[in-house]
This record gives sequence, C-alpha cells and structure tokens, in this order.
Amino acid sequence: MATVALTADNFDEATSKDGIVLVDFWASWCGPCVRFAPTYERSSEKHPEITFGKVDTEAEQAIAAKFDIRSIPTIMAVRDGVIVFSQPGALPESALENLIEQVEKLDMDDVRKQLAAHSH
Repeated sequence: MATVALTADNFDEATSKDGIVLVDFWASWCGPCVRFAPTYERSSEKHPEITFGKVDTEAEQAIAAKFDIRSIPTIMAVRDGVIVFSQPGALPESALENLIEQVEKLDMDDVRKQLAAHSH
C-alpha cells in the first residue's frame, strides 16, 4: 500500500481506528524529509496491513500545531487510536523497521492501563 496524504478532513478518522498508523510530518522544502520519503515508501510496501500517512506541515498547519510539531521530519506511531511513539528526525530504514516491530509487539491493554495511571 502506498502512503496516504492525511489532511484535516481525514486525519482523525485515519488515526482513531484499530490497527497501526504511522504518520510522517514533512514539508517539500525540508531536505531530510525529501531524503526520508523513499525509505518511508519502501516500508509502506513491505507492510500493507499498516497505514502510512503523510502530513504536509505547510498545507496542514493546524494538525502540526495540534501535535506541537516543531521539527520535521517527525515520525508518529498510533496504534488502536493511541499515540505510542513520536520523535523528530529521519529514521534509517533499519530503525523504521525496528519501530514497526516494537509497535506490533505492544500489549495495548497494558499501554491503556499505563495511560490511565498517568492521567490521574
């Protein structure tokens, strides 16, 4: 599956469903973002069960502001509607694959329990 452009119209719907969604916050003027794009695309082809979204921070400034994106590229991982990872910086392919592996292994019941414990 190729990458999906995430906009104000489809972002919440895409990231709130069950499963894994990776989000690449990027801009066309950002050199590291442009260099990371083929890595992200290759990974999307290896993992058709995962949604690989891209947010153009120039066109979607409200989304970037909502998540306090200050540096791009920033990679965010969402699983079953819960943000489980967010970090600025282009990842090498091996690190991106490792991130996917870690997110797939998460015990989401445990993650929700930890979130509930921290929200009180």
